[in-house]
Amino acid sequence: MNTGPLTITAAAESIRRGELTPTALLDQCLARIDRYESRVRAWVVIDRDGARAQAERLTAELQAGQNRGPLHGIPVGVKDIIDVFDLPTGCGSKLWANSYARRDATCVARLRQAGAVILGKTVTTAYASFDPPVTRNPWNLERTPGGSSSGSAAAVACGMCLGALATQTGGSITRPASYCGVYSLKPTYGRVSVDGVLPLAPSMDHVGVMANCVRDLAIMFQVIAGPDKRDSEAAKSNNPDVLWELGRRLHSTPSADEPPFVCRLRGLFRERAEPLMWDVLDDAFNDFVGKYRDHVSHEVSVPPAAFADVLRWHRTVMAVEAASYHRNRIARHPDDYPPHITRLIEEGLNSPATDYAEARAEQARLAEEVNAGFGRSRTSVYLTPAATSPAPLADSTGDPAMNSPWSFLGLPTVSLPVGWSAAEEGALPLATQVTGRRQSESSLLAFAAMFEATVGEFHPRPLPL
Repeated sequence: MNTGPLTITAAAESIRRGELTPTALLDQCLARIDRYESRVRAWVVIDRDGARAQAERLTAELQAGQNRGPLHGIPVGVKDIIDVFDLPTGCGSKLWANSYARRDATCVARLRQAGAVILGKTVTTAYASFDPPVTRNPWNLERTPGGSSSGSAAAVACGMCLGALATQTGGSITRPASYCGVYSLKPTYGRVSVDGVLPLAPSMDHVGVMANCVRDLAIMFQVIAGPDKRDSEAAKSNNPDVLWELGRRLHSTPSADEPPFVCRLRGLFRERAEPLMWDVLDDAFNDFVGKYRDHVSHEVSVPPAAFADVLRWHRTVMAVEAASYHRNRIARHPDDYPPHITRLIEEGLNSPATDYAEARAEQARLAEEVNAGFGRSRTSVYLTPAATSPAPLADSTGDPAMNSPWSFLGLPTVSLPVGWSAAEEGALPLATQVTGRRQSESSLLAFAAMFEATVGEFHPRPLPL
């Protein structure tokens, strides 16, 4: 593999022109699985027969002149806390390994309707928490792919599928994407329905996507986002047209009178990240400013003082809400809960109600303050490292400190790879994340696409497998 894995965008164009069929594309993905899966272990279930039937049906539709859009015939993976009809939703649990879903989660149903081929279920850490998974980082098998969307990130990185569904309550979309060198979008809280998804902390649970370029993220997000009566938060959402907006913004010139501000957040984000992460980010940012200096203003500022406590508040909310969901089951089946999720639940069970009430109040207050701050400062996006470091060893899932604040506040975040760590570490992927105000996915993806074009197309070296 001398260039990156095939993108949804490129595959969709080949399918549209009749140069590629869904069955041929599926064969390519299955070949990648056959080549890498025994060592990477990204999948819980690979539905070869089901995927083949889907691909054949979608190929026949094309022959009949029906094309459902850019996801028609595109193989995708689904994190194994999200229901897929007639496949097990194991959630990293031994006892739930044969718990078959009786219908698709809303996000899966929407992908299927758009023509995506549901290839199978990707590995999650146990109950989407912190215990290390069986999955390994494709760039270095001794390193973690991150958690909890471990298999989704690794599968996309290997080209086993062209996109994947993932979830985040702390850093479970952005961090694995960063470690594995793929792109990700964690949308605004409530923008994508969590119907059919195992809860961890309902006030912070997000469904998002991983893929191999910014436009691919937009393609997947446009399909899965929007109102859903099965989810009270998503019921307030709207149907975005991010692809149209992405094209419009990329082909227009930003106004010199009102240039977008790019704010590199320091404070917590500087203190918790290794210097290497900021060095790579600053280099990429300087290239970006050099290209767009006539239209992009930038400033370096410190986030609100309350960010100093945001990780503690986030942990309190996650622990208490996880304990609320799991308390009865862990009492009956303690052996089905590995150490990290057990400690989280115990922590939640022992947290005073006043601590949880304070954390939730601060969550609402800070979310409003930070969201309003975009307007006051004319800031368009916040720019920070996507992880505190390159992927650590496989006995950890990594530190979510760069990501938890945005999960706590429910603000949308796009991550994209921008460089590599030192060669002595095995040249591991490094990424940045850009964060915007609520419901700003269109402008956020457009900015990320500009940044992507500045950094250059991310060409991974051949996988060391």
